[in-house]
Amino acid sequence: MVRVQSVHPDSIGAELGIVPGFELVSIGGRELTDFLDWEFLSAEERFVLLARSPEGEVFEYDVERPHEEPLGIALDPPHVRRCANRCDFCFVDGLPEGLRDTLYVRDDDYRLSFRYGNFATLTNLKAWDVERILEYRLSPLYVSVHATDPVVRRRLLRNPRAPAILPQLRTFAEGGIRFHTQVVLQPGVNDGEVLRRSLNDLYDLGAPVLSVSVVPVGLTEYSKHHLVREPTREECRDAVAVVEAVQDRARAERDSHWAYGADELYLVADLELPRAERYDEFDQVENGVGSVRHLQRSIERGRGELRDLAGLRVGVLTGTAMGRLMPPVLETLRRVSGASYELVTIENDLFGPSVTTAGLLPGRAFQRALHNQPDLDLALLPAEAVNDAGFFLDDVSFDALANAAPVPVRLSHDFVDALALGGAP
Repeated sequence: MVRVQSVHPDSIGAELGIVPGFELVSIGGRELTDFLDWEFLSAEERFVLLARSPEGEVFEYDVERPHEEPLGIALDPPHVRRCANRCDFCFVDGLPEGLRDTLYVRDDDYRLSFRYGNFATLTNLKAWDVERILEYRLSPLYVSVHATDPVVRRRLLRNPRAPAILPQLRTFAEGGIRFHTQVVLQPGVNDGEVLRRSLNDLYDLGAPVLSVSVVPVGLTEYSKHHLVREPTREECRDAVAVVEAVQDRARAERDSHWAYGADELYLVADLELPRAERYDEFDQVENGVGSVRHLQRSIERGRGELRDLAGLRVGVLTGTAMGRLMPPVLETLRRVSGASYELVTIENDLFGPSVTTAGLLPGRAFQRALHNQPDLDLALLPAEAVNDAGFFLDDVSFDALANAAPVPVRLSHDFVDALALGGAP
């Protein structure tokens, strides 16, 4: 059973008389357990829906609709599948006290992997989950592999019951499932020869593994520093060499680079970022892989949408990682738009200075930075720093921040969205 959260007024759902609070029980006699059942079973042009009103009255609907017409029914958020692992580098364990409750939820949910691209370890799957993944063809999935050696992987996950990952992936691959994978690099555990073997094992699975990223472990002031450390410059350089060797092989054999190092890996290694073409389709840009080159490409492709911004002083607020990588991006933007750009790099005072990504900056840090920049014509903040409700990690709302700021403030994913024709002051 799933519960209805809202119903669009001009929809099939509204015509049926379904209202918020209704329980959707089954379709064609099959019980609805979550949004996946609802979306896949209701995809037919005609089906029988059994529902229960908030008063307990049961209704049976013979639903008929064209494929292109939505039902207009939104469900309550699902109960998130919790993580059974205790990784030393777990981000949740690195959170300070006093943040909103949802941030402390350890999710490891294959459904969210399919829907949103969240990485999951697949360690908590039941036989029924495997059957659903195969039946519904939930592809691609985003899988945290970390190491293909079962012993090393169990150590990384702190989970002695974690199943071997390669047989799992083979089973799904035989059913037509594809994967984007990642290795979070923990020095002394899954680097060096273990990393080389993991990449080769994944490569040997063939076409079902669409990509693999190598991301250096990131820690906060509150992480388990007695158990895990961040990689050194030389360790990251060694990892880059492993990744690029696999890239060369993949390019020669598959016409794709396939393996990618995160921007942070190159940053710590003190190496120049690869050219944009080495990221292929930027499939893992949300994982910090190719972010800078993706921004530059977006700006170049969006130049026709930008009006002449000559004379405009635009502040770009970001974290210390992107602060080191942003100058060539802003030079591209200056050349395309004509505006001048002032980079404002902000240190993270919530998680500590070792957390350098812009998306984890708290609202209060942006507030302080803005009040030191009163002469700007416009300030751009990274859109990934707020959630869907418009709140930063420390529960400061973007609306409140913007209302109190001494300059106009906008959120931006790629600059073009905030500086498009008619979009800038």
